[in-house]
Amino acid sequence: MLESQLPILIALLCLGTVAKVGTVGSGGEPGALSRLGPAVLMPGRLQAPSLLVCAAGEVVLAAGLLLTTHPFFRWGTVAFFALSTYVLLELRRRRPDAGCGCFGEVSSSPVGLRSIGRTVALTGMAGVSVWSPVPGWTAVTHPSWLTAAGLLVLALLSPEIEEMIDRVRYRAPCEQRPGPAESVTLARLRASGTWRAHRHELVSAEPYDSWRELCWRFYAFRNHRQDDVVFAVYLSGRRPAVRMAVVSGGEDSGTSLPEYTPVSA
Repeated sequence: MLESQLPILIALLCLGTVAKVGTVGSGGEPGALSRLGPAVLMPGRLQAPSLLVCAAGEVVLAAGLLLTTHPFFRWGTVAFFALSTYVLLELRRRRPDAGCGCFGEVSSSPVGLRSIGRTVALTGMAGVSVWSPVPGWTAVTHPSWLTAAGLLVLALLSPEIEEMIDRVRYRAPCEQRPGPAESVTLARLRASGTWRAHRHELVSAEPYDSWRELCWRFYAFRNHRQDDVVFAVYLSGRRPAVRMAVVSGGEDSGTSLPEYTPVSA
């Protein structure tokens, strides 16, 4: 049973390789790589090479898991997913608008708890597989019910599935799709933990201004110090990401934000 998760690890490593290479090869829109981890943490000229290096590491690990039982590949896979968890936590802290890039451009949604939970689960799967006495190809040809259970867990933790369904339905990137009604987005904001954590700071529960930029809708409120409190709600997914920022304006601020600075989505 220790080898039951090897097919999942091999498949995801291969998918990650193909997706990253395809994203770099396609070029995409200008600046697209600057919104995908780990490229988002790199200078501009190193963004594409960093994704390709990550893809190369994934394919080497996948081949090692498939063909051998060598501890280097087993522990290397544990280290890879553990490091991925750390990178996602850093992305969520330093660049909350950026996607994980786990599967290339399709993983462009902001890093959330599901993406982090997935890498934690994969780290655990890789850890269990370290002591498997057989190579991955044996497990691939003889899958067990534990393999199916692992697939189900990862499916629940993969926001990319919803993104791909949306793309099939709309056949347009998020920033070009019609967004949900403003009342729906506002309701999602008020159902979020970010809103509940900061609601007591606001003068009113009703925003004095709102606007959309790319895949985000922004709502502006006032706090008791007359600062602007801006909430951003991602427009894709059933449980969209919600971010908050305080913009100091003082009591002489106008009735709306004087200038909107474009925010990468």
